[in-house]
Amino acid sequence: MTRSPNPTITDKQSNVIPFLPTGSFYFTYGIQAFKKRRFDTAVKWLKKAIELSPDEPLYPCQLSVVYTEVGSYHAANQLLSEVVITYGEEYVDCYYLMANNYAHLGLLNDAKKYAEKYMDQAKDGDFEEAASQLLQMLDSLEEEEADEDYAFEDEDELLIYQETAFYHLENEEWEEAIPVLHEMMKLFPEFTLAKHQYAYALFQSGSEEEAIELENQWITADTKDIHSHVNLAAFYLLSKQEEKAFAHIEPLRNVFPLHEQQKLAIAEVLTRAGYYQEAVERFSGLKNKLVIGRRGYYKWFSIASYQTGKPSQALQLWEKGCKQFPHLSEEGGPWNHQ
Repeated sequence: MTRSPNPTITDKQSNVIPFLPTGSFYFTYGIQAFKKRRFDTAVKWLKKAIELSPDEPLYPCQLSVVYTEVGSYHAANQLLSEVVITYGEEYVDCYYLMANNYAHLGLLNDAKKYAEKYMDQAKDGDFEEAASQLLQMLDSLEEEEADEDYAFEDEDELLIYQETAFYHLENEEWEEAIPVLHEMMKLFPEFTLAKHQYAYALFQSGSEEEAIELENQWITADTKDIHSHVNLAAFYLLSKQEEKAFAHIEPLRNVFPLHEQQKLAIAEVLTRAGYYQEAVERFSGLKNKLVIGRRGYYKWFSIASYQTGKPSQALQLWEKGCKQFPHLSEEGGPWNHQ
């Protein structure tokens, strides 16, 4: 007696329905990865979503947000520009997102233009409050620049002081830097960075209590002073007072300033505090050549890179730093810093 094929298996095989993922499927995965701060994965899924659903403008808009988060502001604005060209006023939120990216790039005129365009065209938009705050900040920066032009009439003298202080600070010549910075504080009181550099030099030269006391006085007068938060965070970390340090670090994790010097300062202190991935993202977003060429940039970016599993990049950064600042080689390498 011959056996017939198993009907159960045949039925199952004939009822198999192939799974064909859609753009929406990949978009959902992209959003999940973004929320977990797995940005490379988010970019991969969102690009796949765009490939499968090229006529869905929400997908490139979300990809632009990921690019903004990792500091790829030009790439973000390219996507947003394409959405605006194709869909126009239907996606007016793009104007705010573009304004925000231009602000991060330091292109303040473009930032103001697109923020104003958003305010003109958006009716009770989701970003109305944020756009208003951005415009206020841009106006404030314009006023500060005007005030600085007025305050620093003897700009050549200020530059000489700045360059002298910068040289001593970069070479960790704290005793030499202190009198120069002290003189700057007297001659140019509006140049507030000098007082924070003075406090940092004091701390490094051994006057730790005095440096902490000064910064606490200044932060009491201005609780939002980024450099005070950065200095106090560094001082308390170096003094093994972690709880006090993190009271200043936590606010900094949510601050994304426009000035490159402040961006670098936050990236450095995040590395000191062990937030290596966040620090790498901050360092990667730096554009100004003067900031990128500093000793702290090479040292702390190298350490953060090493701690996030990028030893080749870490070594490359460390070697570049040692070429410009030979004393850095005495610290051994990024693997000596935990």
